[in-house]
Amino acid sequence: MFTLPSMWNLIVSTIAFFIAAGYIHRYLDENGIPKGLTRGILVFALAYFVSWGVGEAVDWTQEKIAGPQPLAQTSGDLSQLLKALGQAQP
Repeated sequence: MFTLPSMWNLIVSTIAFFIAAGYIHRYLDENGIPKGLTRGILVFALAYFVSWGVGEAVDWTQEKIAGPQPLAQTSGDLSQLLKALGQAQP
């Protein structure tokens, strides 16, 4: 299940990916770099790193605003888990 901070990360980093890819394509066109597989991989990799950085910035900002997200609590007692599973069966 997605939480609100991870949804913001997904939305903002996706937008940043396409914006970065567009700017990188334009920059390579202006410098006369021929289109091809290597250029496509370069554009993808650079846009990916920009997107990753923006996503990390979103997570960092969200943590500074709302504080660290609590981790899911797990029961360390295996017997309780087995009892719960036994009760669920008919």
